[in-house]
Amino acid sequence: MDEHTHTPVDVKENFVLTPALKGLIARLAIIGGIVTVVGLIIILLGGVEGIFHTGGHDAAHGAAGSHGGEHAGEHHAVFHWTDIIKSNLWTNTVFFLGMSLLGFFFFAVQYAANSGWSVPIVRVMMAFGRYVPIMGILLFLIFLWGNHQIFHWTHGYLYEKGNPDFDPILYNKRGFLNIPFYLIRMVFFVGVWTLFWWMLNKITVNEDQHIDSVVHFRRSQRISVAFLIFFGVSESIASWDWIMSIDPHWFSTLFGWYCLSSWLVAALCAMTFITIMLQQRGYLKIVNENHLHDLGKYIFGFSIFWSYLFISQFLLIYYANMPEETIYFVDRLGNPDYKGLFFFMLFLNFLFPLLALMTRDAKRKKTFLKVICPIVFIGHWLDFYLLITPGTLKSMGGMSLFAVGVGLVFLAGFAFTVFKGLTKHSLIPVNHPLLDEAINHHT
Repeated sequence: MDEHTHTPVDVKENFVLTPALKGLIARLAIIGGIVTVVGLIIILLGGVEGIFHTGGHDAAHGAAGSHGGEHAGEHHAVFHWTDIIKSNLWTNTVFFLGMSLLGFFFFAVQYAANSGWSVPIVRVMMAFGRYVPIMGILLFLIFLWGNHQIFHWTHGYLYEKGNPDFDPILYNKRGFLNIPFYLIRMVFFVGVWTLFWWMLNKITVNEDQHIDSVVHFRRSQRISVAFLIFFGVSESIASWDWIMSIDPHWFSTLFGWYCLSSWLVAALCAMTFITIMLQQRGYLKIVNENHLHDLGKYIFGFSIFWSYLFISQFLLIYYANMPEETIYFVDRLGNPDYKGLFFFMLFLNFLFPLLALMTRDAKRKKTFLKVICPIVFIGHWLDFYLLITPGTLKSMGGMSLFAVGVGLVFLAGFAFTVFKGLTKHSLIPVNHPLLDEAINHHT
């Protein structure tokens, strides 16, 4: 790397959030809000005085053997319509927090790896991190409001010896699964992630003010490496806390990797789509089909990686045939509300990107990517819906207009936060030491 080679400042671009783009995001939020209200009305009209009973859940647990007996307290669970709100808010908050974090993670990877091809779009990656503290605050509030409905382990009677519902497995996990420590971990992880984002955002923006920006670049590299080390531990624990502990008896030893791959593919899809949107509005002029090709390869590669983890988890659990593990698939494949969604999600996340992005041309054409990215993004949103909802709402959690509407509102909030963040500084890091390499990038 020639650390003293710089491209003239004529590549500087200042993004403007136009009324037209604001209107597009506002319409998305309004449509989401309308669909949410309509979906909630349907839920209220379809229930018995707003109360839902879990008929299908008993059968599913009965098929799993001893697991059902250990959760006797859940067999007669009653769900209020507000529980559906809590579950969907939790699902979307976890998904968009993780997806935004993985966009920032991808930024840190570029600096740690001395990557040159990605320089024109690192500010897009950085903008994803702005949504992390917003979702972190919301996650904290939702947990305070709905922890008993979302997480079975938060009920105190499960830890009382002599109580008919005493759970010895949860009792032995009480040192880790307890509300104070859980909240400490949540606040600590989100707080440290936000701190890393703030530091790296400040340093990389300062690159624009100094022609000799190598010092800032090297500092960003060191902080990125520190972030990646912390991320490697915290992301796995967060996935255990926020998703896997919904059914505290179930476990998977590769769950942290599985969530990481799903969040990352969703982030890459959003990143690619936003890049194309910016280009079509006259920005990111130095981004060419070679940069899009690399983004397409990442989407393709990590879609295959997600598929590998999915089948590895499934086969290990299938062959072991242990009730505590197989209940995960019994709840999803043994329930008609989830079975169709399960295979549809698998198609969107594996077969579709495999076939759609296999050729070189598909990865280099904006028209193809504009269609492929939203579809794969939806597939991974469905993945997290199926990771969370069967455990929180049992047989009452089939896909609904309400779930779709809430997802659209969160998506609108994400889009506004990212595009607003891009107005804060130059869209392209004009003094980045590797900018020349990015401009001349060819694959």
